[in-house]
Amino acid sequence: MPIQQSEVLYTAVATAENGRDGRVATDDGKLDLVVNPPKEMGGSGAGTNPEQLFAAGYSACFQGALAVVARQEGADVSGSTVTAKVGIGKNDDGFGIIVEISAEIPTVDAATARSLVEKAHQVCPYSKATRGNITVTLA
Repeated sequence: MPIQQSEVLYTAVATAENGRDGRVATDDGKLDLVVNPPKEMGGSGAGTNPEQLFAAGYSACFQGALAVVARQEGADVSGSTVTAKVGIGKNDDGFGIIVEISAEIPTVDAATARSLVEKAHQVCPYSKATRGNITVTLA
């Protein structure tokens, strides 16, 4: 269920100049990056790109969701890491993205880790936002 404007706790604001071959910055100045298409897409690859930024945000958000689920389940996920791989490629409408999420949780067995990751995928705001829109694989 979508949140209502009155329920928003924080709003991030970022502005891009010149799209994929320019600059992106947040209004508070904490993020100010050169963006360039990756070499694989004909760009210079000199700066970061939107897919890297999305992967960074998704992995951080998913790690937070994993911690919430672990607390609820009484599991220890200390020392865990979450990696998001975001791919971009051509589709029928131009371009689309695909995501693979993987987690390394050294403090629990494989079955518990899988269960925690699946539950985190249900509560992570990025997962909720992408559900039904793009392919997200849990590895």
